[in-house]
Amino acid sequence: MAKRDYYEVLGVEKGATKDDIKKAYRRLAIQNHPDKNPGDKAAEERFKEATEAYEVLGDDQKRQTYDQFGFAGVEGMGGPSGGQDFSSVFKDFEDIFGGFGGFTNIFDSLFGGSGEARGRAGERVSRGSNLRYDLELAFEQAIFGTSVEIAYTKNDSCKVCHGSGSAEGGGKRVCPTCQGSGQVRRSSGFFSIAQPCPACRGEGSIIEKPCRECGGSGLAKKKQKIKVTIPAGVEDGKRVSIPGQGDSGPNGGMAGDLYVFIHVQSHEYFERDGADLYCALPIGLVTAALGGEIAFTTIEGKKIKVSIPAGSQHGKMLRVREEGVPVQGGRRGDLYLKLMLQVPLKLSKRGRELLEELRAAEGEEGEPKPFKLSELKS
Repeated sequence: MAKRDYYEVLGVEKGATKDDIKKAYRRLAIQNHPDKNPGDKAAEERFKEATEAYEVLGDDQKRQTYDQFGFAGVEGMGGPSGGQDFSSVFKDFEDIFGGFGGFTNIFDSLFGGSGEARGRAGERVSRGSNLRYDLELAFEQAIFGTSVEIAYTKNDSCKVCHGSGSAEGGGKRVCPTCQGSGQVRRSSGFFSIAQPCPACRGEGSIIEKPCRECGGSGLAKKKQKIKVTIPAGVEDGKRVSIPGQGDSGPNGGMAGDLYVFIHVQSHEYFERDGADLYCALPIGLVTAALGGEIAFTTIEGKKIKVSIPAGSQHGKMLRVREEGVPVQGGRRGDLYLKLMLQVPLKLSKRGRELLEELRAAEGEEGEPKPFKLSELKS
């Protein structure tokens, strides 16, 4: 079954405000809440569909990417089934889901979550750090999209202690400094300031026998290779978000995200402005005066014929429809060709004679009259 447009799913217009989107999702979430509709598979699917739509449209960067590239732009960027941090999706809806444990349980049952992000009994968990990867793309790769394998190093759960930080047979005990709260208070005059406990680093517990492999951190460096899908038409400076591929969180906490920042190489002949491409096309004196057709190779290697109008002037722009950058809906931008008059540096004897005859026939003698500035701008 084809996916429905996210705006259609939430029942809002494309120009809806963030507040409108939030209200629309709240209404659908309450209406299709699993606890309100036990055993109703249709309501469950509507809940999942609305949640996926809100996860994209409720995020400014993902919404902008979706508006420009559609589903292809946000593929692999998250969604409830893609390892997204559900606490960020539902932080404004605790009244509906009953806090972290409530909506985590919902997601474990609906989206196949492991529940590990809640952490082990009695332990605090925190999300892993986000990572950045800078990816350089050829001009054509950015125009038409590509799939690239990247390699990077991340903090992963230690394989020896399985992320607990404790050696085999060891365990944790309540931190005697903060009594398990993870915080200590320091008084300064009339003020009392809470700070992370220096003994347990805010964990609330202390490892009695640290794992030798990871030194008690529960994390170890891991080299990883993944494939990243780059949507067609991505622009220089944009980023692709890959949820769950950042550093793993301590104590079994949820992993952070990987942000792939795009750097597009310049092209020898083409320049880009949004969805349009620009190229300088040299033409000779005769073609400019009499007109004709010129063969041209597009950015994707396709051979086309370009009609040059008679009397074309240097700098004239010709528009070739839908030979630019692919955009949402299967459409493409346009290609603009700037005609550059090419004057021959050397002439044959016969060529010079013909040009002398042309000058005599058409006349180029006397003082030339300057162009008006308005004529140059038109």
